Amino acid sequence: MYVTTDRALADGADPRDLPEIIDALYRFALGQDLGDAELFASAFAEDAGLDFGPAAAKWGAAPPVMSGRDTIVSAILGGFAGRVATTHQVTNPRVQVTGDTARLTAMVEAQHLLTADRSVHALLKNLYDVELVREGGRWVMTRVVIDNLWYTGDPPAIFG
Repeated sequence: MYVTTDRALADGADPRDLPEIIDALYRFALGQDLGDAELFASAFAEDAGLDFGPAAAKWGAAPPVMSGRDTIVSAILGGFAGRVATTHQVTNPRVQVTGDTARLTAMVEAQHLLTADRSVHALLKNLYDVELVREGGRWVMTRVVIDNLWYTGDPPAIFG
């Protein structure tokens, strides 16, 4: 389920936190794929930031950093609703915990298909760099930076 090193738990962090930390990224992925705004929003802190710029730069786009949970949810889910179908697979998570903060890196493969013409697609292999905090009994993402390692298809047709 997760991979870590002794260094990740050197500060005495509870190893039971590791799957809960990774679950924040799973909520992001599945919430987006199902168009479930509540699940998707549960992945983020209220003041979270999401930077898709490093990934989009690979095909010449320059989107602004999204700031705030509500903005992230409305921009991503609203931008795809009824127009783009997605599936995300999260692999190779690495976690480092320091008290009530954590850092997660993971590979995410994201398939995007235009609903009106499923021959128009973009398959992205992205590296996620995520900072999280413990908020109540749940871990939430405060900062997400997404970089693209490779892609196939037509990202500009998908992302606009």
